Amino acid sequence: MRLRDSDADERERMHNVRPAEWRNPQPVKRYDLVVVGAGTAGLVAAGSAAALGAKVALVERNLLGGTCLNIGCVPSKSIIRTSRLYAEMRDADRYGGVIPDEIRVDFPTVMRRVRGIRARLSRASSAFALVAAGVDVFFGDAHFVKADAVMCEGATLRFKRAIIATGARPDVPDIPGLNEAGFVTNENVFDLTEKPRRLLVIGGGPLGCEMAQAFCRLGVQTTIVQDWPLFLPREERDAAQILSDALARDGIDIRLDTTVARVRVEGGEKLVDLVRDDYRDTIAVDAILTGTGRVPNVNGLDLEAAGVTCDSVRVHVDDFLRTENPRIYAAGDVCLEYKFNDTAEATARIVVQNALSRGRRRLSALTIPWCTYTDPEIAHVGLYVRQARERGIPVKTFTIPMHDVDRAIADDEQVGFVKIHVKDGTDEILGATIVARHAGEMISEITLAMVAGIGLCRLAGVIHPYPTQSDAIRQAAEACDRTLV
Repeated sequence: MRLRDSDADERERMHNVRPAEWRNPQPVKRYDLVVVGAGTAGLVAAGSAAALGAKVALVERNLLGGTCLNIGCVPSKSIIRTSRLYAEMRDADRYGGVIPDEIRVDFPTVMRRVRGIRARLSRASSAFALVAAGVDVFFGDAHFVKADAVMCEGATLRFKRAIIATGARPDVPDIPGLNEAGFVTNENVFDLTEKPRRLLVIGGGPLGCEMAQAFCRLGVQTTIVQDWPLFLPREERDAAQILSDALARDGIDIRLDTTVARVRVEGGEKLVDLVRDDYRDTIAVDAILTGTGRVPNVNGLDLEAAGVTCDSVRVHVDDFLRTENPRIYAAGDVCLEYKFNDTAEATARIVVQNALSRGRRRLSALTIPWCTYTDPEIAHVGLYVRQARERGIPVKTFTIPMHDVDRAIADDEQVGFVKIHVKDGTDEILGATIVARHAGEMISEITLAMVAGIGLCRLAGVIHPYPTQSDAIRQAAEACDRTLV
């Protein structure tokens, strides 16, 4: 397998996110805001602050755009879309189509498409666009030298306020022999240009499940190992079970409640020892992908020099996203439990307002949806039933199976449900879980209702185009309305 194929798309992306000819500017005497890290949170914070007229410096040690653009959401969803196409081609007979004798996956072209999408979207995050917006862009390693100053490549950037937005990196599991055998993470899996024949995915969280399903659908013999009894352990159990069944239908070798004990190389093959209870098994693979979580990117920042504390999970912030140093805030994955691109953007906007405009916006006031982009997708917003009960809130749940939704039947996408939780005796929405082909699109209606304080019954009177799968939300709303009549 070959990594980092050099082509026109990659040259364009790198020209935008890390220009080879770049020269850092001469810093001003004192910046209104210094942003350390140029992922989603950093880019939004720097751009928003510059638009307000602030003098802003943005420092990035690697690539502008961070995880989402370069090694996260953008490439992963691009490859997922292609993998769905191949899955639909193999199921064409369900719709009256004739399946060809051979469906061949052109893997180099698949990955070339991924790189092309990355390159196109990198234009909006380019260093030149940032400079045009009034941001001083610095490339290089940054570290705090005191409570109001950052040093980057020998230059001292003094600030009135600063934001730590350095994101997170893969948490590589400590497995004997893994480093010696070699593995990939989300940081380099999208640079592959040759398809592995056999792939082991370690970790059954969102990344692991998404990539296992995508590579399997692209014709890779895939095994996924999860040390829990279910995938996505924080999700509703019935949602996790539906996902497990879907992965099995795709042909993935599922190993739940299983740990990787050791990896070794023999005869040019990677041999992986798996353990479940007292049962041991060894499988041979060509590539290993780890997806076991993420840890904050704080190495080398010298946070202690600025009076900022951090643990293995996040930089410590209060509800206003302020660190122990009142001059310094944090935003995005480096300080959040839920490491989502949209949440990083939302927290960046909170920080800019709080840091520069004496705002008092709170992290706890955010209503945060999320989605795992498997097939079917699993989306959630608000409280789970267990969380509501822990808080002493009585819950009533309205569930509409997708097999009762006309458009889902017509699309032959009947697996899943819409489940909406309300406070018992009212139509106040507490949370919702949607499992459906387009759950990520559907959850926004529930999120909007929660943010706007709209009760579930009101949605019964909202005309939904027919037939659409979102009609399941209207059906749930009608069921709620009937109980309160």
